[in-house]
Amino acid sequence: MSEDTIIREVDEELRGDRMRALWRRFGPFVIGGAVAIVLVVAVNEGWTWWQTSNAARSSDQFYAALELAEAGDTEGAQAALNDVVADGSGGYPVLARFRQASLLAADGKTAEAVAAYDALSTEVTNARLREMALVLAAYLLVDGGDVAAVQQRVGGLNTPDNTMRNAAREAIGLTQYKAGDLDAALATFQEVLADPLVGRELAGRVEIYVAQLAALGAASADEAAAETPAADEAEAPAEAADEMPAAEPSGN
Repeated sequence: MSEDTIIREVDEELRGDRMRALWRRFGPFVIGGAVAIVLVVAVNEGWTWWQTSNAARSSDQFYAALELAEAGDTEGAQAALNDVVADGSGGYPVLARFRQASLLAADGKTAEAVAAYDALSTEVTNARLREMALVLAAYLLVDGGDVAAVQQRVGGLNTPDNTMRNAAREAIGLTQYKAGDLDAALATFQEVLADPLVGRELAGRVEIYVAQLAALGAASADEAAAETPAADEAEAPAEAADEMPAAEPSGN
């Protein structure tokens, strides 16, 4: 055996000893890290499966409740929706609460429906859903003609940068109309028509409202301002005539 061969074998043996020593020292940590990775992946997959399974179950429960409502079984639908609210996952509990409120409204229980929407407007985390709940509550209050109650709910949405502004304006305008304040209603509806981003369907409805208000004699602020000077001018000659002295009879 040559000297180089002996040196190479000794070197390989020493490297082997070092590797075994390193493995004895760090091997448990390497194994532990690998096990941790496997567990993380397993937990993630299990969580995903659990969420999917629960979402599917909640979906089935929710649509079963809708079928009961469509069949006219309001009481059964409300009970099924209660189960979704209590045990559902994902967005289904919130959807169930919205549907419960709409069923109350359809059943003529306006006060209860408004209370349900009001609760959603304070308890739901999604800002758009909170605003939707406020608008739906406001629409239910239109027939009562309580402008203050409607303004309390949707007045804050009537801003140029709020996507629900025109729905809020429609609810406010309809309530003003119901309360007999035709000029205010007309002004509110004209705000909707002046919005370049108003939807076609809403604009079509509001044009009908405006035509109806005009037929009833409602006047916009500009029209009222234009009429005021004309009325003043008509009164001025009469007043001047009253103030003129009577003509003295001629001596001839």
